[in-house]
Amino acid sequence: MRVALTIAGSDSGGGAGIQADLKTFAAHGVYGTSAITAVTAQNTEAVLAWQALPPALVRAQIEAVATDIGVHAVKTGMLATADIVRTVSAAIDDLHLPFVVVDPVMVAKGGDRLLEKDAEEAVRTLLLPRAHVVTPNVPEAEVLAGMPVRNHDDMHEAARRILAMGPQVVLVKGGHIEGDAAIDVAATAGKTFIISRPRIASRNTHGTGCTLSSAIAANLALGRGVRESIECAREYLDGALRHAPGLGRGHGPLNHFWRGILK
Repeated sequence: MRVALTIAGSDSGGGAGIQADLKTFAAHGVYGTSAITAVTAQNTEAVLAWQALPPALVRAQIEAVATDIGVHAVKTGMLATADIVRTVSAAIDDLHLPFVVVDPVMVAKGGDRLLEKDAEEAVRTLLLPRAHVVTPNVPEAEVLAGMPVRNHDDMHEAARRILAMGPQVVLVKGGHIEGDAAIDVAATAGKTFIISRPRIASRNTHGTGCTLSSAIAANLALGRGVRESIECAREYLDGALRHAPGLGRGHGPLNHFWRGILK
């Protein structure tokens, strides 16, 4: 049994955060473990409140999992504060955590900020150099790269700039760029490749970033290469979008177990 660890916030609505991550791990046949960084009160419409956990408690959760159960891949999501970013970065080194997939969560789907402003630099300088894969969407790529991203050429440039910060692979997600296809740009030290899939028109997009990054981590835990892991994760995400249950009045959640429905 392969094991993946999510280090992220809790979503009371169940559509994003550790809830989405654990569902995704399970859907891939990977045993999911978690270290909660923050508790949020949220639903499909908004984040109503959130509270970060003490960094020492975040560290204790990571250690409890890594020193007993073991970890084959890691996904980080909402880290909330600079202190938690520093704590998680140190734990990655100290515990030799492998295949770290960083979803640089900054703002929720409804516009609510989930990362304190002073934590952005800590993400750039401490967390990204420890990442195997980092998966920013367009707004996050703009913050990390320090440039506007308006088209696919900008996505390539932003990916190159973020790659220079130390991660092994940068996947800039193109969902915010208009077009018939949803195009993601991946950059590595040796090459750049594009993943293009038909755009799925849906309001049920809550937790898409969490789901994609945790699916990449699950595939890496299963021993797949990085490109195959990204491509498999995109295929899985598309199915979860297409079969979304249509819950809530806002951005509804995905169906993480859609493959079981089709059997």
